[in-house]
Amino acid sequence: MPSSKQRRETARRRLERQLQHRQELAARRRRRNLVAGAAFGVVLVVGAVWLIIATVGGGDTTTPAAKASPTTTPASPTPTPSRPPKSTSGPCKYAESNQTLLNPNAKDVGLPPDPAPTPATGTVPVTFASNRGAIVITLDRSKAPCAVQSLLYLVGKKFFDKTPCPRVTGAKAGLFVLQCGDPSGTTGGGPTYQYKAEPPKTGYVAGTVAMANSGQPNTTGSQFFIVYQDSKSLPKDYSLVGTVTRGLDVVKKVAAAGDDGSNQAGGGKPKLPITFLTVRTAR
Repeated sequence: MPSSKQRRETARRRLERQLQHRQELAARRRRRNLVAGAAFGVVLVVGAVWLIIATVGGGDTTTPAAKASPTTTPASPTPTPSRPPKSTSGPCKYAESNQTLLNPNAKDVGLPPDPAPTPATGTVPVTFASNRGAIVITLDRSKAPCAVQSLLYLVGKKFFDKTPCPRVTGAKAGLFVLQCGDPSGTTGGGPTYQYKAEPPKTGYVAGTVAMANSGQPNTTGSQFFIVYQDSKSLPKDYSLVGTVTRGLDVVKKVAAAGDDGSNQAGGGKPKLPITFLTVRTAR
């Protein structure tokens, strides 16, 4: 029969085993809780990432640097206008679109005449009377018949009266032009029609005048640029319509004053603002 001392020793060992077992159980519970907590945290992070992607949209959000060029700013996609777009059936095919009809910066003056054949000979001097002095541009039908025909139509509609030139560029942009012809003064405006470009055979030297476009086919409108210094790096994508025969010094003075750098494609609004007060063909 065990003695009292032996019974106490047996009870002590049993108690130690029970305590050790309880400690092991507690440790296992802690490990399970840690694993479960970590897994739950991962689920929360994944869920948050998914929610952000679903809300904002995935993909590369880096905006590429815009190429310096005398481009117009394309309008955003728009719903169908209240009337169907119109177009001409002649060689130039001046055409409206849903985008141009509902562009808030566009001005509706109808469509130019589009005879066949398009007049392709002769020159027409046009005087751009500005707040900085007069600029005379002699349009040459042989260089870009459709563009010259459109410009003369817009001049007749007084489309360019009281219009600022919204952009000038310099050495920093890599080209030397004063961009004009947008009544809204935003580089995003023009008439409610557009037409094809007529690529020139020669480059853009000082004094030449060419039509701007958005970089896409058939997006020539009313905006044009005056080259005040040779810009030989420009691709031959812009209809060359004529030459400055008087007043290039006015353009150079505006360019020399610099720009505010606000245009993503290079340059910006002239620091010395220039506005065409009246634009008329010479009589």
